[in-house]
Amino acid sequence: MTAGSVRLEGIVKRHGSTTVLHGIDLAIEPGEFFVLLGPSGSGKTTTLRVLAGLEAVSGGRVLMDGNDVTLLEPGERDVAMVFQSYALYPHMTVAQNIGFPLKMVGTSEAETKRAVNEAAAKVGIAHLLERTPGQLSGGQQQRCALARAIVRQPRLFLLDEPLSNLDAKLRLETRLELHALQRSLGVTTVYVTHDQEEAMTLADRIAVFMDGRIVQVGTPREIFSSPGTIDVAGFIGTPPMNFIPGSWTGAAVTIVGRAHAVASSCAASREVVLGVRPNDLRILPDGIPARVERVEDLGDSCIVSFRSEGKLLKLKSDRLQSVREGEDVHLGFEPQAAHLFDTATGRRL
Repeated sequence: MTAGSVRLEGIVKRHGSTTVLHGIDLAIEPGEFFVLLGPSGSGKTTTLRVLAGLEAVSGGRVLMDGNDVTLLEPGERDVAMVFQSYALYPHMTVAQNIGFPLKMVGTSEAETKRAVNEAAAKVGIAHLLERTPGQLSGGQQQRCALARAIVRQPRLFLLDEPLSNLDAKLRLETRLELHALQRSLGVTTVYVTHDQEEAMTLADRIAVFMDGRIVQVGTPREIFSSPGTIDVAGFIGTPPMNFIPGSWTGAAVTIVGRAHAVASSCAASREVVLGVRPNDLRILPDGIPARVERVEDLGDSCIVSFRSEGKLLKLKSDRLQSVREGEDVHLGFEPQAAHLFDTATGRRL
């Protein structure tokens, strides 16, 4: 078995009478960049802390490379974690901060210096080794924290929202660097974020968390094109998916008295929620009646907001739409662009 495989089996975590994790099952392959994605309070950071050994479990097992590590201390697990706050020692230089994990395990001074220089070079801060964290920018502090994590070549790299303190431009740059760094190290990486764009661009696979449960696991493409529930569909994609109630009969969904063709058919009529992504919505001569509320020109694209039967709908296009605010239009979509969900359970049909 290649080093770096991770298994979570039925992980339950309770804080008093509150259950934070309801039986998490997960299999992460060696060398995979795996993202835990979900809104705040969904259980993703708790899961990461369970992997690190920073949280004791109330039930279930943690396996690494086939070995049960559930009861092992963090230091016995061979994992490195980068926190949102970076957690650097302010009185130490960058070199001392990076070398600290090696010092703790009694690595020789010469070997530590070599490893520190190598790790710093990998993240582009070799010229900052004599500075203290207070003399670094946010992006440089983040790289120092990354270098400290990779310096002892752990079998598992855990990252908790590591880019959330950076400004938008730096986040994009660092995201690319982080992906390249993970690929060059080949180390299994588990990354927590609530930012779905970050998840989509970094992950080999994503686990979507909602209310202490994993609701879907798949590649970014699978989760975007076939979301398993309304909650996942509404969470992934910017702007989020449009949802419209309708009734599904045969190969058509009827909305506001008009039938719209869909790619799948059902034998008996049933109430459904129709989901259409903003970039799949079209202005047509006939279809769902709607009034234009707002046109946002983003330069390379535009977002048009409509009001239809009291619901807000959004259309995204790579060219500016020739509509005016207050204008009445009709909206439609291609049959294969329709996502259908069960009204009662919210599950994909």
